[in-house]
Amino acid sequence: MISFVNASSIGLNSNLSGSDNLEDRQNSLIQMQPIGYVHNKFKEAVFDENMYSSISHIVLKVELQDGLKNITDFSKIYVLFYFDRSEDYKLIQKRRYDGKMSGVFASRSPKRPNGIGLTLVELLEVKGNVLTVRGLDVIDGTPVLDIKPFIEDVTGDRVRPA
Repeated sequence: MISFVNASSIGLNSNLSGSDNLEDRQNSLIQMQPIGYVHNKFKEAVFDENMYSSISHIVLKVELQDGLKNITDFSKIYVLFYFDRSEDYKLIQKRRYDGKMSGVFASRSPKRPNGIGLTLVELLEVKGNVLTVRGLDVIDGTPVLDIKPFIEDVTGDRVRPA
């Protein structure tokens, strides 16, 4: 269940969408269709550190192949995907990489309220509608929702020092 704070109580315009009140939209659904699927050697949803250096193939729907034009201008791409076999979630969970108890939004756990994942991968090759990448930490058959180029100068990705 989603809870809404009265936006005006925190200094925001409650009409953030520009046309309707957020409270009226709390039960609306967002529907997406996969643009393709991942194929790799990982068949089970268990942590395997080898995923971070392994090769995967993203097979895009043929009708979307033209959308890959000039994708090879980039050495890295973001892959957005859906954790279709992940069930349930906890708001507080132990992070894998440092063992710290943290909120789900401060972790990379596949157990998330909306099951959306994001990974930055190395783009190795594109042949037709198939992208070959390294470092995609998902299992075989995972639905891909979107692909975006990584542009280092724009993102300024950095981890804040502790």
